Amino acid sequence: MNKPIATMARTNEILEKYDLYAKKNFGQNFIIEPGIVEKIARLSKADEHSAVIEIGPGIGALTEQLAHVAGQVLAFEIDDRLIDVLADTLSACLNVTVVHQDFLEADLNATVSQLKTTWDQVLVCANLPYYITTPILFKIFESKADIPVITVMMQKEVADRFTASVSTKDYNALSVIVQYQYQVQTVMKIPKTIFNPRPAVDSAVVQFTKKQPDRIAGDEALFFAMVKGCFKQRRKTLYNNFREYLQDKEEAMRLLNEAGLEPSLRAETMTLDQFLDLYEVTYETKSLREN
Repeated sequence: MNKPIATMARTNEILEKYDLYAKKNFGQNFIIEPGIVEKIARLSKADEHSAVIEIGPGIGALTEQLAHVAGQVLAFEIDDRLIDVLADTLSACLNVTVVHQDFLEADLNATVSQLKTTWDQVLVCANLPYYITTPILFKIFESKADIPVITVMMQKEVADRFTASVSTKDYNALSVIVQYQYQVQTVMKIPKTIFNPRPAVDSAVVQFTKKQPDRIAGDEALFFAMVKGCFKQRRKTLYNNFREYLQDKEEAMRLLNEAGLEPSLRAETMTLDQFLDLYEVTYETKSLREN
């Protein structure tokens, strides 16, 4: 019986067999500690009634462990070199399907809908390619796909932004948008020493659990755009960023006053509720007035 893919010996064997090397432009670092990937798979909330979507399976270390706990694993891999490798390393995992496609180009809603015809729930679990962590997560966040839990490894500094509290240096538009939709927590801290090649920074596993917001923005795309606008230049006041976003100085001041927000505030000091207050006076109250 083969050792787990995530052992150093097995990883090196696979890399040598296929003359592989990690591609920096794909953000590849291979995990060489089997206990870590086993724990991540267990944390994913997957069971035999679940399907799991994985992004960037690499040589299959996490995929192999997800296959042990989930009913099905659907893994998206963009790197041409790894398709044959995965067919080999995961040949014993009959519940794994590898899709040779850029996840950012995939129709996530259709994929999840199809999986839900067979499985009770669809989850995401992945060691995300570091260079596109945020675009991948925003694709999931901004979709309408029914994914209750997302468990992903990322660089620690990015994890800190997702989990940041108001008025801290890491709090930004990402923090607000994500915390509007999810309960977010760091569930594991991962040292850089368990990767080959070793990255420059440590990592963390962050879990996003979908929540029912206490307050809902009627048009979430508009809400997210407004939040990003308020954070556009961190050193600028709320008024300066907001008027640039609206392209209307007088309207920006009027709406800030109506929302009870000091123009001299900075976005990093604003709570989620304050952003929702501003959204409501900007879009929902305006819509009522126009009708």
